[in-house]
Amino acid sequence: MNAPTVSVAASTASTSSGPRQMPGTALVLVAMAVLHTGSAMATELFHSLSPAGTTWLRLTFAAAVLVACTGRRLWRTLRTARRADLLATGLLGAVSAGMMLLFSEAAARLPLGTATALEFLGPLTVAVVASHRRKELAWLGVAAAGVVLLTSPWAGATSLTGVLFGLGSAACWALYVIGTAHVGSRFSASQGLAVSLAVAAAAAAPFGAPAAFAALTWQTAVAAAGIAVLMPLVPFLLEMKALQRIGKTAYGTLAGLEPAVSLLAGLVLIAQTPTVVQIGGTALVVVAGIAAARAESRG
Repeated sequence: MNAPTVSVAASTASTSSGPRQMPGTALVLVAMAVLHTGSAMATELFHSLSPAGTTWLRLTFAAAVLVACTGRRLWRTLRTARRADLLATGLLGAVSAGMMLLFSEAAARLPLGTATALEFLGPLTVAVVASHRRKELAWLGVAAAGVVLLTSPWAGATSLTGVLFGLGSAACWALYVIGTAHVGSRFSASQGLAVSLAVAAAAAAPFGAPAAFAALTWQTAVAAAGIAVLMPLVPFLLEMKALQRIGKTAYGTLAGLEPAVSLLAGLVLIAQTPTVVQIGGTALVVVAGIAAARAESRG
């Protein structure tokens, strides 16, 4: 999971970068690599803390770090912010919690690349709808075919529950795309993310806190804190900054690589070896994502 996606605010993407700033394209690629590294490593904690418990700890640690770092600047911003903007940021946090909780439950039951491909259907759908061209609906068909190959329902080994969790995460990611567009244009990346992650941690607490506290040790706490830096803290922050420097077409094209990067992370970090059919399914989802991003730019 993770993180923003095929279509995001063009209003923030037009900001030009300074001479010392890292290019937005590089930020997206780094964020993607870090995000899927963190997602792969998080699966190692599922057996002891549960998927929901692991997710809640990651959100809590990430929120605590950002709130502490933004400090007084954050409180000054909150005092002067419009109520509608604060509400939008809070809703973004709630959607973020749903996205991460559901993705973790999917990743606990499915290969990481498959879970990511299912989740990616959310932003892909947003991009296709935003293109306003009926013929672009074909890309959803291509992506769906890829997902069918990835889940291989004829084999009977795929968890239906995992698929449903993945689709739920996709719906949340689609809403996250829309929410990020508003929040990213109203707050700085660090401040907007600090508020949304704090809300996300609070929203995830009823689902993850009991399981986390029941099995928490200092070793698992340290591991969860470290993984929280990899996902969601660093990638979310980098992506918010990237969206202020590059156009939505470039961003969406890069985001189309998400399922492939996730599949690679699963292979390298947790030894999830994909079949030829799964590699083919991932390729179809990636092609659909990149094509939809470009179609949206012409819409």
